[in-house]
Amino acid sequence: MSDRLVEALTQALGDRGVITDAADRVRYEEGWRYGRGTARCVARPASSDEVAATLRLCREHAARVVVQGANTGLVAASTPDQSGAMVVVSLERLNKTIDVDVEARTALVDGGVLLSQLNEALAPHGLWFPVDLGADPQIGGMVATNTGGTRLLKYGDVRHNLLGAEIVLGDGRVVSQLNRLRKNNTGLDMKQLFVGTTGVFGVVTRAVLQLAPKPAQRATALVGCRDGAAVVALLSAVEKDLGDVLSAFEVMSSNALDAVLRHQPNLRRPFAELPAYSALVELSSTLPAASLALSDVLEERLGAHLEAAEDAIVDVLIADGDEFWQLRHHISESLRSDGRMLAFDVSVPRSQLPVFTDQVAALLAAEFPFVRLCDYGHWGDGGTHLNLVWQAADVSDEAALKATLQDRIYELAVVGHGGSYSAEHGVGPHNQRFYDRYADGEVKALCRVIGAHCDPAGMLGTVRLG
Repeated sequence: MSDRLVEALTQALGDRGVITDAADRVRYEEGWRYGRGTARCVARPASSDEVAATLRLCREHAARVVVQGANTGLVAASTPDQSGAMVVVSLERLNKTIDVDVEARTALVDGGVLLSQLNEALAPHGLWFPVDLGADPQIGGMVATNTGGTRLLKYGDVRHNLLGAEIVLGDGRVVSQLNRLRKNNTGLDMKQLFVGTTGVFGVVTRAVLQLAPKPAQRATALVGCRDGAAVVALLSAVEKDLGDVLSAFEVMSSNALDAVLRHQPNLRRPFAELPAYSALVELSSTLPAASLALSDVLEERLGAHLEAAEDAIVDVLIADGDEFWQLRHHISESLRSDGRMLAFDVSVPRSQLPVFTDQVAALLAAEFPFVRLCDYGHWGDGGTHLNLVWQAADVSDEAALKATLQDRIYELAVVGHGGSYSAEHGVGPHNQRFYDRYADGEVKALCRVIGAHCDPAGMLGTVRLG
């Protein structure tokens, strides 16, 4: 049977712009960690005008849409539902424009440009977009999810580095505020309405980004800490002494690091006996080493802290390369090889991270002794990934176990510590019920008003913010 919407989309976008074959749709229908559905078709517009035309056609045919970037999200917000009626709008062909203003340190880019593609274009100018993470997302998706990354402590998240945006609303209208200004206090900062809202208010087709000079040097250390309290004390000391050049503060528990060393035999074991926590401290500077030897500074200040902290610090290792980052970046894949896993992306005030983590460990020990806590993450900005691992043979009903663990741990984070159930992964079908539970009623009401204006037919996305 013919599909009039598919025919109309093909006429508007050309044969390369629409995918209907089931085998070719598969990579658009399954998420990186969560989310698997069936698409009516995949539309691949190659310009802002084509995005607008696509959304107008989908509205005329009463077809719901899920917008997809590089499909690297972790909350199932970039994949269609199971109905087979949704259209996936992929921005992978909207990737031609990278307009760099070197003196202003800004870049105007298409929403489908990959982070790696942007940084490759910036490298000859000694610049980079410093929202740094393991995946390779598209810029539009980074805006829609307000990507954070491992160096948020120094550079901030996407919200802090976004100067302008062009948005196609749900009915095809275009809203543009593509200025390159760092100072522009003239009323509503429209672009911020779309940052972190998962694409349910509109599609980010272009963005103006603030860029940073690439560091001339980096120095890293791995500090073995006796417990979480020692980690927080180390963070306070490093910020006090080295705050001007501190670019990252990542933490790995012994369980998380042990999994890496078992599954990545090519990586060197840093400590003979793994401490409770290993803190990865990174300094970076645009000054050359001849002006400021970061490795010497880092070694001197950490040595002083080691002496003052006594037995709270187990050992300090210094490295100039990415050896310690390799340990950090291989955690997630190593844990997936270790058994069944449930990943939590939560945040609490930094001072409460040790107590919060101890409470989670106590909960597991008392009620779920077969579940192993393998935590790691961005303690410098209050974020932690509580990855829970178990063996399939130990659990008869995994869905019930996951739901119970989510209820208990999110309640502890949000209610017990004033934290967030989603520190950086955003809101998606995977955690929709927790948005419904914890979001303020007036915020939801405001989202309904904004959503009704931006997407009058309610056709965008699989997430409800109102």
